[in-house]
Amino acid sequence: MGVVKYSPGIEYVSGSLSKPKKMDGHNHGDYLIGTHRVAATENPNCTRLYIRKGDSFTRTNNYSQKELAIQNRFTEVSRAVRTRSKDLNLVTQDQAAFKAQKDAAGGKKTMRAYLWQVCGAEYDAEHNG
Repeated sequence: MGVVKYSPGIEYVSGSLSKPKKMDGHNHGDYLIGTHRVAATENPNCTRLYIRKGDSFTRTNNYSQKELAIQNRFTEVSRAVRTRSKDLNLVTQDQAAFKAQKDAAGGKKTMRAYLWQVCGAEYDAEHNG
């Protein structure tokens, strides 16, 4: 296996260095992905470089019923969170409930996360039983 060395001043690269461009309905080029291992080890070679074909992230099969249900839940809960956050009748009630649970074990630390939890629970109760 080869060792990756970058120019002076660049210690490591983590992420995509190059992505394919889509032109005329198909991809030109490949993905070039750099990784950096942060786990403790005695091996001094902690960077890797991978090349993936441009179409390697293209879905080859149809969505399953479970995936469609998850997508539908996300859409509905997202819509409910957006609506609830703008509802002036519920704002003070939600803020008080949020502050009460914020410092508890497993409490949500942001208002948006709290609203996702509340609206998600409402969606699940309505659709699952």
